[in-house]
Amino acid sequence: MQLTISHRCQHIAPSLTLAIDARAKEMRAAGMDVIGFGAGEPDFATPAHIVKAAKEALDLGMTRYTPAVGTMDLRKAICAKLKRDNQLDYQPADIVVSNGAKHSLFNVFQAILDPGDEVLIPSPCWVSYPEMVRMAGGVPVFVPGTEEEAFIPSYDELVGHITRRTKAIVVTSPSNPCGCVWSRGQLQALADLAVERKLFVVSDEIYEKLLYDQRKHISIAQLGEAIKRQTLVVNGVSKAFAMTGWRIGYTAGPREVMQAIGAYQSQATSNPNAMAQHAAAAALNMDQTCVCEMVQEFERRRDAICWRINAIPGLSCNKPQGAFYVMMNIKAILGKRYKEQRIDDSMTFAEVLLREQKVAVVPGVAFEAEGYCRLSYATSMDNIQRGLDRIGAFVAALR
Repeated sequence: MQLTISHRCQHIAPSLTLAIDARAKEMRAAGMDVIGFGAGEPDFATPAHIVKAAKEALDLGMTRYTPAVGTMDLRKAICAKLKRDNQLDYQPADIVVSNGAKHSLFNVFQAILDPGDEVLIPSPCWVSYPEMVRMAGGVPVFVPGTEEEAFIPSYDELVGHITRRTKAIVVTSPSNPCGCVWSRGQLQALADLAVERKLFVVSDEIYEKLLYDQRKHISIAQLGEAIKRQTLVVNGVSKAFAMTGWRIGYTAGPREVMQAIGAYQSQATSNPNAMAQHAAAAALNMDQTCVCEMVQEFERRRDAICWRINAIPGLSCNKPQGAFYVMMNIKAILGKRYKEQRIDDSMTFAEVLLREQKVAVVPGVAFEAEGYCRLSYATSMDNIQRGLDRIGAFVAALR
């Protein structure tokens, strides 16, 4: 027997978003003035009373194993949150707490997919969805949406991609990377389709609090008991409470699926961090004023970055409705040259921009969206203005 890497691991692509962010940090560590639009995490400090709760957990001796599926206190807090914010009734037995929403999604695909099962993924999409599907033995099937339709695929496109092997559909609202938000009508049509065709819906709602222009979040699981029984709601505390490093996510769904996920997690990672679970419960139970203030600042930054992008000849973007990302359309400048280098695709654009102007963006190819680059506005207004100054100078130098 040869000492080889498994076929499965050989074919998993690393996260390009994390790679771009790591490269930007390396350049900063070397003394370069790099402006990063790559990271998908709030730049705000975790609210003080959440940090206080974590310290309290240490003082109380909460340093032991918890139940593999999460503490009862946190699962009760999640149930209360889902009832309060989403009008969804769940019991603690319907909840599994994991090491971040990314881990929750990984668990979901492991629990529902057999080899060859297909998962419909509206695209542009977050980089990890297709890889997590493949890691579970499934087949990602991309369903493209157009910029004119806010990157949300039409009902006919969804229907046209369903086969006898289709097992699930992913819906992300608000979306990474586009910031698009599915309307109630679009969600209802998807729910009806999923119920008719007996498909799971994996509803990634990690950005639900980050909505603009007075929009209200709608979970597809709200749209009736039939679709609720087929929906796996994934959420967490990373984005809304600036707790990315705390690694607490959760899934709510049909009990038989939750039992399978709980058993799987018990053998894989066991429980999430005990102190972080206590802090997450405090976050969910607390007054939400600090969240509202953060959202207001993100909305101000969104308006600024979109205005600046659309003011640069050759670039354009839609105004996102949620999350903290904007997809910058670079199609009009492809084929031009910077000095002697031809800009043929989003990867080349991002590489040359980082090298020449010290600005980090994520190429759209990472999201199944060639011709675009994703910019995160989870950074200061000063960085947004200086970064767009540099992007404008870069585009102006193209010939």
